[in-house]
Amino acid sequence: MYVVDGMIQRDPKIRVAVIDKDEPGGICLTRGCIPSKILLYPAEVVRTIQTAARFGIRVDLKSVNFQQIMARMRTIIDKDISSIREGLSSSPNLDYYPAPAEFTAPYTMKVQNEMIKASMILLSIGSETIIPPIQGLNEVGFHTSDSILHATKLPESIVIIGGGYIAAEYGHFLSAMGSNVTIIGRNPQFLPQEEPEVSALAKDDLGKRLTILTNHEVLKVLLEDGKKKVVARNRDTGKKTSVLVHEIMIAAGRGPNTNILHPERAGIKTDNHGWIVTNEFLETSAANVWALGDANGRYLFKHKANYDTSIVYYNAVLKRKVPIDYHAVPHAVFTDPEIAGVGMREREAIEKFGAENVLVGFERYQDTAKGEAMDVKDYFVKVLLERDSLRILGAHIIGPQASVLIQEIVNLMYTSEQTARPLLDAMHIHPALTEVVQRAFQAPMSIQQYHHQLQHGSSGHE
Repeated sequence: MYVVDGMIQRDPKIRVAVIDKDEPGGICLTRGCIPSKILLYPAEVVRTIQTAARFGIRVDLKSVNFQQIMARMRTIIDKDISSIREGLSSSPNLDYYPAPAEFTAPYTMKVQNEMIKASMILLSIGSETIIPPIQGLNEVGFHTSDSILHATKLPESIVIIGGGYIAAEYGHFLSAMGSNVTIIGRNPQFLPQEEPEVSALAKDDLGKRLTILTNHEVLKVLLEDGKKKVVARNRDTGKKTSVLVHEIMIAAGRGPNTNILHPERAGIKTDNHGWIVTNEFLETSAANVWALGDANGRYLFKHKANYDTSIVYYNAVLKRKVPIDYHAVPHAVFTDPEIAGVGMREREAIEKFGAENVLVGFERYQDTAKGEAMDVKDYFVKVLLERDSLRILGAHIIGPQASVLIQEIVNLMYTSEQTARPLLDAMHIHPALTEVVQRAFQAPMSIQQYHHQLQHGSSGHE
């Protein structure tokens, strides 16, 4: 019995080659979600201590040991990497190549000066950080979400270029550690992938602890007085802003790394951005060559990659022809405040079904007993429903434990009817935070009513 990317092979005649130019474990383990979340938990503890006074608890935060926090993260990650490497290196019938590979012809790859061929190829190649073409960037030097994990000294001040998930999470972490953080994003909306009202609240709340500049294009960076000067321009007014900092971090998103693989030599098509093109079964344009995870550019999340693995197993190994279904791919942003979402945003729902056929459910944390006990303000749950069927189209949460609360909705979206009926019929513990999700579904309103309510700041349950 042999395992390839989580797929169990029982044919003893099968020989498997695992090729990985990076440390084993994939982006998630080595430089993505796992190390970053190990860092973000101490940041959460810091913010909890700093807000304890409003509950009558007086505590002093004497110090934050950045080096210890970083060392703990690296110790945990290195242990897991070593365990995976040992398993790959010692497995029978498995050839492990810790090196880059490239296609030379269909079903033929060159790795470590060796030519290998296979009738079935699974491409789980990940992605790479996007580095924007900013004048002076290479000369001045910068961090990415990869290199920041090797930092041993907290930067006194830092500019994070980018306004998405990575910027929000590392902005939260570094500011909680004590760094003076400025986020500069070119999009007019902070966290542009989120609902506008979610992004606005996140910017306002996180912006109390760091500086967030949206709609700004970074023009150049240069050295000045021993520091790094970042020059940006407002994309509407043209007004320039300069920030003098000790470090720069690029968080402009992730892109394809197919330039290393040369899939075109194997008859594997890529799109205009370089992502591998797959059909509904995750098969590429080359028969029996499959691409999963980040490789196809759709939903760059580890849980989506796990899902893809099962689809490829069914289709490539069991030959069952199971199509992908991405209608309810959840995500979370572990910043402060925490954010989570699944399914359609309001604009997408209106474009597909029409405003008259979409209902909105809404509830604020503070209007539930647990939310009041936590003294949280303005955070909310928003759900989108199809009017006639009450099918759940999407949900968006901003506030404590958003990544946990969203799961109740995600599970409903994977039932046959995809409605909120099981949630409404179920008994919810009182007073638990899950009541904010339950109550968001209890009185859905029209799009017009929802936006009127937003303007007047009421929840509808007062």
